[in-house]
Amino acid sequence: MGIAVDAISFDCHDWRLVSAFWRELLAYWDDPDAASYSDPEAGIMIIGPDGTTPLVFIPVPERKSIKNRIHFELRPSSDSIRDAEVERALTLGARIADDRREPSGLGWVVMADPEGNEFCVGRGAQERS
Repeated sequence: MGIAVDAISFDCHDWRLVSAFWRELLAYWDDPDAASYSDPEAGIMIIGPDGTTPLVFIPVPERKSIKNRIHFELRPSSDSIRDAEVERALTLGARIADDRREPSGLGWVVMADPEGNEFCVGRGAQERS
């Protein structure tokens, strides 16, 4: 017996804006098999290039009002570094919520997507070796 995560859902005031941010940041694409395509106002599902857990963006009328209880811990791919990915996220519409980088190079950055959903960017493998 067991259970697996099928998808991770985001409640979004502007699901188009938030899904576009995450699609670009994670190099995901629209899932052509997602049921939401029958109703273009029902939100969207995006999926990663290697079949990673899909992200679902669902429209809701209210805006985010409290801190996330769950958030993503992101790590740069093998050919990137933390600070470059932080800058890339900023150009895509994120903001820095809390900068935990240390002069030694250790640490992470707490960021927020365009609707305020928090995520952290840590050091990549080449920075930890």
